[in-house]
Amino acid sequence: MYQLTWKILPGLRGLSCSDFRAAPTSAPNNEQGMALEFSSDAERAAFLRQLEEYFAPQRFSNNAAAFEAVKTYVLEWAARRQPARGA
Repeated sequence: MYQLTWKILPGLRGLSCSDFRAAPTSAPNNEQGMALEFSSDAERAAFLRQLEEYFAPQRFSNNAAAFEAVKTYVLEWAARRQPARGA
């Protein structure tokens, strides 16, 4: 299990999300980030690059909108990884 965290930084056009990190954890904290499992170090590294690329051009009006955008993206990514139930 890894704790995903990121920074929300001010900019001229609004807030941006960057500096995504995933640190091993035994006590996930979904209040300040997201908890995820990865099948390998390579998958974790690829996902962090994917987050940086996806969120680099995006700007948000407030911290809550930025946090929810990342949270939604991560939850959708995790759902796509799950095998179909009953298949």
